[in-house]
Amino acid sequence: MLNTQLPQDAHQALLVGRLWVPGQGPALVAITPQDVLDLSSLAPTCSDLLEQTDLARRVRAALAAGQARPLARTSEALANSDETQRDTTQPWFLAPCDLQAVKAAGVTFVASMLERVIEEQARGDASKAEAVRQAVVAVIGDNLRSVKPGSPEAAQLKEVLLAQGMWSQYLEVGIGPDAEIFTKAQPMSAVGSGAWVGIHPGSQWNNPEPEIVLAVNSRGEVVGATMGNDVNLRDFEGRSALLLGKAKDNNASCAIGPFIRLFDEHFAIDDVRQCELSLTVQGPEGFVMRGSSALNQISRDPLDLAGQAMGKYHQYPDGMMLFLGTLFAPTQDRHGPGQGFTHVVGDVVSIATPQLGTLVNQVNTSDQVAPWAYGVNALMRDLARRGLLA
Repeated sequence: MLNTQLPQDAHQALLVGRLWVPGQGPALVAITPQDVLDLSSLAPTCSDLLEQTDLARRVRAALAAGQARPLARTSEALANSDETQRDTTQPWFLAPCDLQAVKAAGVTFVASMLERVIEEQARGDASKAEAVRQAVVAVIGDNLRSVKPGSPEAAQLKEVLLAQGMWSQYLEVGIGPDAEIFTKAQPMSAVGSGAWVGIHPGSQWNNPEPEIVLAVNSRGEVVGATMGNDVNLRDFEGRSALLLGKAKDNNASCAIGPFIRLFDEHFAIDDVRQCELSLTVQGPEGFVMRGSSALNQISRDPLDLAGQAMGKYHQYPDGMMLFLGTLFAPTQDRHGPGQGFTHVVGDVVSIATPQLGTLVNQVNTSDQVAPWAYGVNALMRDLARRGLLA
């Protein structure tokens, strides 16, 4: 399941992450195609590392000087990250972030914005989605990408849609001046590549959301990027937007990884803007669904989203990981005509882009995956035991 996760240009990519070392706990690491290297001499946590100025040069200097000792072979740690067959006596990769807040921007693509309007109109009932979809598109069309959020044209469109009784809270954040920014998960709760991802057992309509995730330090500087799966319960959110927390934040419902690629001369924010994510869902019954999400179709620039999430009105002293939203809106029928897509236990979800590698997870229900038990207190105890806290 984890045969290839590194970027295509892994030999020049500056990759950092976290490795679980049995008997020690999480270690901050750099990843090369051959080895996983301990970066504890630079910083005790990923959050601390991303605070450093001239970050890429510092990491490269530490690697060149031999200050980062090998902890594992990369291929072996990747293979052991598969939770379905893990040897717990050997190291495996975790989500690459630790103390950062995990935030998400919603309704940032036209296709997904329309699907949110459809969820709302269908009141979370998947069987009504196709009829509602046709009715919504007939009224507002599907060419809203040309409308700049917060522009006078967007305000004019809002007035037209209000007059037709078709305005929605999702259109408000999709083309209005203010982006939707919400808390996806608590610090330390995200799972990494190879881990189970969880869907609430009470959900009957849900889907993966493949997204680029920005790594942002406490100063609001975007210093790298990775990928994420913003697992979503369409029926819960469709019943009421006030159920967003229950739709989004469940045990193992947030996957991030496999690694954070730091910005340097080979990879920068303009490369993020051109990323194209591919998604594959392989079901245990033979069902296959494929999709894609191109960042150049996003309605708000990634830096604008980061600026709306963090700034003079809202600070994150440990930094944040920011999901940028998804273009992917699954409508492929799985269980019958007009039923659309929903997960089943055993689905294998792969999210990939050449610049960042592949994030792979298998689906289970949130009450069946391992409970989240390792939090900030446990991390601080382990770091203190290793003498890494000043």
